[in-house]
Amino acid sequence: MGVLKLLDLKFIPCPLNVVKVKLALEKLHAHQALIIELDKGEPEEMVQKTLKEMGYLFKQIEEDKNSIKIKIFNED
Repeated sequence: MGVLKLLDLKFIPCPLNVVKVKLALEKLHAHQALIIELDKGEPEEMVQKTLKEMGYLFKQIEEDKNSIKIKIFNED
């Protein structure tokens, strides 16, 4: 696996956080991973739904009462 990139989207409202994730994924090179931090609730649901629709592999790697961290893999 290559370089990890981190994107902090806590306190960023929907749908702006989805747009920011899409832009970050466009800049991701092959075999890089992107870690995003999101607020729980609608931001979490919308971003995960978008990632599934786009066909990205991802997993939740951390969680607290207000936010989560998701690791997105770019295997292209």
